[in-house]
Amino acid sequence: MEELTLVQRIAIWALPLIFAVTVHEAAHGWVADRLGDPTARQAGRITFNPIPHIDLIGTILVPMLMLSLTGFLIGWAKPVPVSVGRLRSPKRDMAIVAAAGPGVNLLMALGWSLILLLAHALLASAQAVALPLLLMAVAGVFVNLVLMAINLLPVPPLDGGRILTGLLPLRAARVFARIEPYGMFILIALLITGVVGMILAPLVFGAIALLPGTQLVLGILPTLFPT
Repeated sequence: MEELTLVQRIAIWALPLIFAVTVHEAAHGWVADRLGDPTARQAGRITFNPIPHIDLIGTILVPMLMLSLTGFLIGWAKPVPVSVGRLRSPKRDMAIVAAAGPGVNLLMALGWSLILLLAHALLASAQAVALPLLLMAVAGVFVNLVLMAINLLPVPPLDGGRILTGLLPLRAARVFARIEPYGMFILIALLITGVVGMILAPLVFGAIALLPGTQLVLGILPTLFPT
């Protein structure tokens, strides 16, 4: 397969990324609403429409930078507002709300893997449609699993940090929550030192191994990156 052009890369990666970050945030809001906090619904954030979720840095600037540096897109959307005090059981429910984001990314990765199998089956008879869909499905699997893995890191304010806060005993949770103002600095330090990559790779590729079409994903994925 010939190396993809910049326009082709944008076309392949952009839609899976938009769905990944939009549905991730909408899932937080939907679960919070079910658990007693209507803040996200009242703000119009429980929607698959990407516009209310767009963050200038996370949805536009960072993906463009990532595309130029790595050949694929990754990013985030505006966090959905959650009023913890309005949840029925704030400590427990906040952990459930946090888990909804990575959980829906895993479900979307499964969905994209099924689309991948369909596209592969159609490749011989409808290559013009099936090939772009095949590449987009592989991108969708990868983007969603990377977002899931990053968000599960136990560093507040990431979802994993909020999940851990909900699981810890109250006194330990209060101590752990105090590191949230420094969470992004911790995450940047982990990224710079390569620790995040060492953690994420086994999670992402381990999840790929559990999904339908594993060999297709692993075989096609390298073609989505520049040589």
